[in-house]
Amino acid sequence: MSNTVEAQLQDGSFQFLAIFLEGLPFIFLGTLVSGFLGTFLPRNAFERFLPKNKTAAVLVSGLLGAIFPVCECAVVPVIRRLVRNGLPASCALAYMLAAPIFNPVTAISTYKAFNDSWTMTGSRLGLGYAIAVIVALVMARVAHSTYIKASELEHAHDHDHPRTLTAAMHNSLKDLMDVGVYFAIGVTLTALLKTTLIDPTTDFWKGLAENSFAGTPAMMFLAFILSLCSTSDAFIAANLANFREAPKLAFMVFGPMMDAKLVFLYSTVFRWKFIFGLLVALFILTGASSLFVEYSLEQWKPDPPQIPLNP
Repeated sequence: MSNTVEAQLQDGSFQFLAIFLEGLPFIFLGTLVSGFLGTFLPRNAFERFLPKNKTAAVLVSGLLGAIFPVCECAVVPVIRRLVRNGLPASCALAYMLAAPIFNPVTAISTYKAFNDSWTMTGSRLGLGYAIAVIVALVMARVAHSTYIKASELEHAHDHDHPRTLTAAMHNSLKDLMDVGVYFAIGVTLTALLKTTLIDPTTDFWKGLAENSFAGTPAMMFLAFILSLCSTSDAFIAANLANFREAPKLAFMVFGPMMDAKLVFLYSTVFRWKFIFGLLVALFILTGASSLFVEYSLEQWKPDPPQIPLNP
């Protein structure tokens, strides 16, 4: 085995452990919450809480991250149980996409990472919420069976189970085993890609900083590969000082909604065809809206004061 291959294997193993150990506690927390929700939450509880109007229900669901803050890893097993308990799939989708971004923990970390900047913090939270709601409103007009896996829809009609602590722990363990397998596959792929394809220190990546139209899709691709937690990715984006606002914003919005490990986690709930369509839609929406925000911020910047020339 050559030294280069051996070094890549060692680096890949380190990357796998780093991502796996970072995400595992949140996966465990998410499955623990999902198990208790699935056991003790009354059937259609959210339908009684959410507005009857579909559009209003989606708008409110996108705000639930402010009350139930979870990261992108933890939210997937939670929405699996919520869908089984009667939460409309479009509302679950809005919560799933918005919650990792639109929550107090992410807001604080972004605010501190960008030196107490309300502009970047507000832009990130607002953009994340808006994109999540747009996607969910579109899917609210589509039959759930076209994008939710048949197995999840079948479980939605099976809600005769004992409401005991033992049943809750059993459901949590089952969710952990189901989601954990896909999480491990996603982490393996992420570590492989990070080791072989991505090196942000190269001249190629540094050159992209000079052009937002090229840097924005590149940063979204980087966010997809790095698969960072939404509570910490702002510090990485802030340290990429050469990049402008749009690439940084796209990095912080696209990553928590769609990354390499999330693709496999989403497959526990959604059909593969929908996941691919969601990836493309989020990529386009995030890129275009991030560039628009950067353009708007530049228009609002005050002109520099004119210094009179001495005669």
